[in-house]
Amino acid sequence: MNIKTFTLIHVVISLVGITSGLVVMYGLLTRRRLNGWTGLFLITTAATSVTGFGFPITHFGAPHIVGIISLVILAAAIFARYSCKLAGAWRWVYVITAALALYLNVFVGIAQAFQKIPTLNALAPTQTELLFAIAQLVVLVLFIVLTVVAVRTFRVIPV
Repeated sequence: MNIKTFTLIHVVISLVGITSGLVVMYGLLTRRRLNGWTGLFLITTAATSVTGFGFPITHFGAPHIVGIISLVILAAAIFARYSCKLAGAWRWVYVITAALALYLNVFVGIAQAFQKIPTLNALAPTQTELLFAIAQLVVLVLFIVLTVVAVRTFRVIPV
């Protein structure tokens, strides 16, 4: 498979992961499990990290570290959700790790958008500019707030 096709597949998987993750976050905030969406989110977010390692590597860097961290966080989320069935403290462990996995996917998506979208790239070509930092900070604060609210509101409802 050529790199262009591989990149397209990776991007599509990432976008499905982000979209399904936002639906899962909505579920956490509204006390709904959304089992199908949760499975899709966890699988595609893990696949995003795994396929990220399929690109040619010139040096080990930040994207690889984020990918490894994401996979560890996803392992904890999957364990909390499926093995521990959200019992006791595993409920908030799941909420936090799922939200963090989604945040990391969005964080990378923003970085990629500033690299690949000409208008954004013109505004922050090196990603050290204030606009890039503000965009990332706004998303970070939003995810912190959403995660705190989700931890407080999401409860395990017997199915």
